[in-house]
Parts: sequence; structure tokens; C-alpha cells
Amino acid sequence: MSSATNKLAEEIDRNLVQSSKWFKNWKMIVIGAVLLIGILLAGIYYVQDTRFNANIKINNIKVGGLTANQALTKLESSVLKNEVFIGQERVFDEKDTKTKFTKTDLSSIKHLLRNQWTFFPTTHMKNYLLTPSEGDQYRSQTMKKLLEEKLVFLNKSLTPPRDAEASLVNGQIIISKSIKGNQYDVAQLINDYQKQLYDSKIYLKAKYIQPIKEDNPKVIKEEKLLQDLVQRNVDYTVQNKVYSLKASNLIKYVTLSKNMEFIIDPVDIKNEITEINSFQSTLNKNFLFKTRTGSVISVKGQSFGWAIDIGKETDRIKAAFVKGDKSVLADNIYGVGWTTNGTGYHLTTNNGIGDTYAEVSIEEQRIWIYKNGKLQVTSPVVTGRHDVHEDTPTGVWYIMYKQSPSILVGSEVGNPHYSVKVSFWAPFTNSGCGFHDASWRKNWAVTAYLTQGSGGCVNTPPNIMKSVYDNLTQYEPVVIY
Repeated sequence: MSSATNKLAEEIDRNLVQSSKWFKNWKMIVIGAVLLIGILLAGIYYVQDTRFNANIKINNIKVGGLTANQALTKLESSVLKNEVFIGQERVFDEKDTKTKFTKTDLSSIKHLLRNQWTFFPTTHMKNYLLTPSEGDQYRSQTMKKLLEEKLVFLNKSLTPPRDAEASLVNGQIIISKSIKGNQYDVAQLINDYQKQLYDSKIYLKAKYIQPIKEDNPKVIKEEKLLQDLVQRNVDYTVQNKVYSLKASNLIKYVTLSKNMEFIIDPVDIKNEITEINSFQSTLNKNFLFKTRTGSVISVKGQSFGWAIDIGKETDRIKAAFVKGDKSVLADNIYGVGWTTNGTGYHLTTNNGIGDTYAEVSIEEQRIWIYKNGKLQVTSPVVTGRHDVHEDTPTGVWYIMYKQSPSILVGSEVGNPHYSVKVSFWAPFTNSGCGFHDASWRKNWAVTAYLTQGSGGCVNTPPNIMKSVYDNLTQYEPVVIY
């Protein structure tokens, strides 16, 4: 081998030796670096596994960098200021209290420690809510109730919102605009309070009661209900007359309750019922009466007659409009005297007197009893004594009841306390005037009533009184003129 070749071989050997030494050194560096990184990572893992990240809070108390035990110690020693702020305004301040954390809460804190774990440290902020195992009745119940009462009290001096609403005003459907107020939304604030139940100081974002807007489905529904209401009609029947009542004419002002119930101003309905009553009722009015001679006279209505109870019937018509009823029969009818249900309501002939009645002529001193338009009995009578103003009262009355036999008790001029037995008694006034037999009477002359009349009753001869009694019917009219 030549010298040049030998030199080349020697040079290669030297390079190989140097490379081997460099490789061994680099391998040691890599191994060292790996070991260092492993130790570093193990240290990070240990710290992360045993301590909270830097910006971790429990119930807004900083526990960053603390172990579970250290965090428990800090929580146990923390003081709850029991102050509540809305925005920056303090609205509630009670005496300080201690948290209720104890050793039994350590497992829960360790659980949070595991939950917040990250492989590498992080500055991510998080606040965990933790309820002490013993609970805090003061915060969760007493203070919550006190705060709620305080907010309700504060609201009394604040302006409530005004909801948009549909209403009927002078016959037109109007939708009012909503107006914001500044009353607190107590329910939402209390809900937020519960989310911060164990914070030392509680900061609530101001939340206000919001009004219902004009486009709210509730307002749209109100408008539709009103539109439907004003289109309704009710046929109101009084005796044999039917009145067509239109909501568009009689309902001018309506609002709706929170339960979507109509609140109707009934004044126009009441005026309509009043007008119907004035036109058609007979109570306390004069009756045109055709006497047995054929002459027509006007006789003052006394106890006989009927009238509409305007208040009750107004309520019924209003209810009919609300329910959508198509027709209503008059029901609340009243009268005076023995019965307050009214008399003669079902009588439409003979100007409201009908064809069954008793007719008494003081001038002729005679009675006529008619049934269904036919004369059943007539008789001379003696009415109240005229010279001492005990005349039988004129007017249209009705038979209150019938009694046989009966004892009449009363007073009259010259006989202040009388008690007399009669066989038949049919009174027509509350003051004690009526038809009865008078066995004691001797003077039955047509002029007897002038100076020897009764105390106001219609004395009827005993021999005909039974026939008169049998042909009288309770509540039938008695026309005296």
C-alpha cells in the first residue's frame, strides 16, 4: 500500500474516533435534558394536582395557589359582610356572620380542586359556588326573606311600569302605549341573589319590571276580544215585547282584567233598561180601566203592578253580552205589598189588569167579580165611613191572601180596639182593608157608608160573601174607584 493511502486510512480512523466521542457526549446531553424536562413536568403536575390555579375563587373568596386544606382554612375564617348592592347602591346591610364551612367540606373542596385542574398553570378566572355541608339557614332563608321584603318596600316609592293594553273608549278600540317604570323585578333579583348566596358582599345587576309592549300577544288578544264583544247582540224579552240590544250601542267603555275578563261600564245598559222599565212597567202608574158601564177611567196603581229590578237586570244583560248569549228573558221583577215579586207581569190585556179582577164602585156601593172576562157575582156592599175619613182607599190593589174563618183585629173611630170573628176574609191592603162578611151590620143602604160605613173594609152581606170569596183569587187585581 502506498504512503498516501496509509495516511488517508489513518485520517479516517481519527475522524471516526472523534465522531464516536461527540455522539456519546450528545447522547448524555439529550438524556439529561429529558430527565430535566421530566422532573419539571412532574413538579408542575404535582403543583397542579395539589393547588388551585392562580385566579380560582370559591364563593368569590380567592383560593389561587392554595391546597385544599389551605383553602378550607381560608373559607372557615372568612367573614360574610351580608351586604347587598344593586349596581353601586347598597340596599341591604345586616350584621356580619361567619361562613358555615367545616372539616366535613374538605372532600367537596378536593372535588373542586380536581375539576379545576389543568396540566399547565393557567390564569383563567373561575368562581365556584359551594354550599357548606351544614348549610346556612340565615343566608338561604332569613336574609333572603328580609331582602325580598326590603325590595318590596322600596318598590312602594318607585314608579311601576304601565303595560300597553287594549280598551274600549267611547265605543272605539284604543291600544295604549307602554311606559317604563323603575320598580325592581323582585323575583329576578332574588334569583340572582341565590346564585351568590355565599358571597361576602352580594352585587346584583339592577333589573326592573318590564311593561307589556304594544305588539305583545296578550295585547293582540285583548284587541280581538273587544272586537268580538262590540259585534254581539242580545234579544231582551219583557212580557210579550222583544228589545234588540246591540253591544255597539250600549257598551262604550271596557277594559280587561289580568285574567282577560271584561270590565264593562254598565251605564248605557242601565239607561236602556231604565227606559224599557219606564215604558212598560205598571208599578205606581195610573191604569186605564173600563168600568162595567163601559166608561174608561184612570185609576192610580197602588199595590198592584210590577217593575223591573234595573240593577239586577243590568247585570244580567251585561253578563249575556260577556258570555255571548243571544237572548234573555226578564227575570228580576218586583212589586210591593204582601208579595214583593210583582203582580200582573203576565197580564197584557185590559191595559195590564187582565180579565180576572174585582171591581168596586164606592159611588154605587157595589162590587163585580169577573173571571176571564165574565161576570161571576155582583153584590151591594158597604165601604169605609166617609164622614170621618175612613174611606176605603181607591186605586188598583190585589188580593193578598184568603182566610176562612178569621179574626179581625184593629181600630176605627168609636171603636179603638176591636176584635171580631168573620167567616171569610180576603185583604187587599197591608193596612188591613179587605173583603169580609159583616153579620153584625144592619144598615146595607147605598148611603150607609156616608155616616155608618166600615173602618175601611168592604163589608159584604153574609149570604153572598161565600160566593164572593170563592170567586176571588190570590194576587188578582182589585179596582176601587
